[in-house]
Amino acid sequence: MQALVYTGTQELIYREEKNPKIINKESIVKVFASGICGSDMHAYHGKDNRRIPPLILGHEISGTIDKGKFSGKKVILNPLITCGACEYCSSGREHLCEKRIILGMNRPIERQGGFAEYVSIPDKNIYELPKNLEIKEAPIAEPTAVALHAVELGEKELSKSLKNAKVLVIGGGAIGLLSGLILSKVKNCKEIVIVEPNEKRLAECSKYLDAIPAKPESKSVVNDHFDLVFDTVGMEVTRKQAMQSIKPGGVIIHIGLTQPSGSFDFRKATLQEVTFIGTYCYTNKDFEKTLIILAENKIGKLDWIEYRKLKDGSSAFKRIHEGTCAAPKIILLI
Repeated sequence: MQALVYTGTQELIYREEKNPKIINKESIVKVFASGICGSDMHAYHGKDNRRIPPLILGHEISGTIDKGKFSGKKVILNPLITCGACEYCSSGREHLCEKRIILGMNRPIERQGGFAEYVSIPDKNIYELPKNLEIKEAPIAEPTAVALHAVELGEKELSKSLKNAKVLVIGGGAIGLLSGLILSKVKNCKEIVIVEPNEKRLAECSKYLDAIPAKPESKSVVNDHFDLVFDTVGMEVTRKQAMQSIKPGGVIIHIGLTQPSGSFDFRKATLQEVTFIGTYCYTNKDFEKTLIILAENKIGKLDWIEYRKLKDGSSAFKRIHEGTCAAPKIILLI
């Protein structure tokens, strides 16, 4: 099969690879589309110790069952593979499973990803494509589930209704835009500010999201003002902005993984009883709810997705790296 292989820092090669082999309780999927995630970019930059080259990246995947259960069906994959037996899996919090792994990772266990013609995945991670969702758009389900999980964590912790909350979303990538769309169109939040330094991407987000678009230094980003802040970037500078912007008793939802450490205003967090919640991935229920949201078109048109051929994937990564890409999401078509 042909695959886009991560071979070194900022290096991707489109080349021939061995086809995955069928194993018990798994199926082989002929990939139709696979989205580029922020975590794929972290690997591309050589900053993800769970993704070591050579490796086929990609975990936001749609396609058709080639071999195994439900052969011939069009499907969406939930790439989060868990043990199914631990206390977390047994209590509906499988995303915290200590043995969890995602497609397109090789630490602690190797699972080749979806930037290829074929991928292998457990049958339990396969969902039939909803009738009203296009197969080329379907990879957006995975990041939408991430955003939904994050929004509902914040909603649960907040002391007021999201309808009446002032919300700041930091980051105009796919997770930031999707968080904003869920807040606005699903949760009926009326006061949203979205912050993004890339003017092209900010303008693109503004076409689809009912929110005030702002650069990081904008006067719209008021200190001690927001009830709920989503940091979808995860840098020291964005955590600083989140803490400055949050009001006393507010909630910060931290989704980004760009920088693992840095200074943090613990004094304000303590004196003003700020709640800080880290969030990773989603539960199986979140993923299922996401498919309903997408099938019923609840977050609107997905025209903000840009499509490229898999063979041109290296140039797509380069555009994202250079900050010249306006689209919050690029999906590679196989």
